[in-house]
Amino acid sequence: MKLSIVAPFHNEEENVDEFFNRVLPIIRAESDSIEVVCVNDGSSDTTLAQLRGWREKEPVIRVVNLSRNFGKENALTAGLDHATGDVIIPMDSDLQDPPELIPQMIEKWREGYDVVYARRTVRNTDTLAKRMTAVWYYRLFNFIADRPIPDNTGDFRLMDKKVLGEVKKLGESARFMKGLFSWVGFRCTAVEYERPPRHDGKESLNFRNLWRLALDGITAFSTVPLKIWSYIGMGVAGIAFLYGLVIIFKTLILGIDVPGYASIMVIVLFLGGVQLLSLGVIGEYVGRIYLEVKKRPHYIVDPEDEQGSRR
Repeated sequence: MKLSIVAPFHNEEENVDEFFNRVLPIIRAESDSIEVVCVNDGSSDTTLAQLRGWREKEPVIRVVNLSRNFGKENALTAGLDHATGDVIIPMDSDLQDPPELIPQMIEKWREGYDVVYARRTVRNTDTLAKRMTAVWYYRLFNFIADRPIPDNTGDFRLMDKKVLGEVKKLGESARFMKGLFSWVGFRCTAVEYERPPRHDGKESLNFRNLWRLALDGITAFSTVPLKIWSYIGMGVAGIAFLYGLVIIFKTLILGIDVPGYASIMVIVLFLGGVQLLSLGVIGEYVGRIYLEVKKRPHYIVDPEDEQGSRR
């Protein structure tokens, strides 16, 4: 069994040494054939220099240096494209994905499972707002998506090489990796763990990036947001029809003069808001179509560090 670890790095200079000091002994105890594919995602600190230094000491380390910051999903895609193992484990470089869980994952793989994902049971390191939004996002995604994703899971998982082969065939530009991993299927199981805090440094994913990733996930795996506006349109039309009957009844039957300015303004503003919201949803999907038809590569590799191909 050849074991591949895939880890994106973005400004993780405080964590590089600890990452290798913890990961390498664990995976060496599991296999005689290993590789650690490290993707430098446009770091502006000393991360790249440290990775190169470790590569000089440890030949099992491979450095994939991207030409700029392409984002975590694309960096992870680059690492998976360069992994050559029979078993592939993507994980975060900040050590919130504990490498001590790897032997348990491999044991599940030996039992016959193709995918072993790590499920977080405790997320005390996250803020209350982040925990609550994560819960509601997983519920919303699994309610509307064609293929649900396991709740409280990230990219930290074990995949057999046949699973990775199918993931590589999925070429969309909006890379929501958790959704792609789930979409390909195969025989899956979970191992549970308590999510530890970052070893050091500051998390690079901010609210804006998380919001963008959440929208990418929903629009990439569901068309429900588009369909729902048909029902909203029918509902608004039904309300307008009923309101029209009320006005006709008051005017023709009861002889009551119905003031028009206020009611017309409310109706116009309401319908305008509904139309703008619907256009916004359509715009999200059209924007993703625009990105897909351009067929730009997911990432560009600096050939000085890795002879791998560009995709």
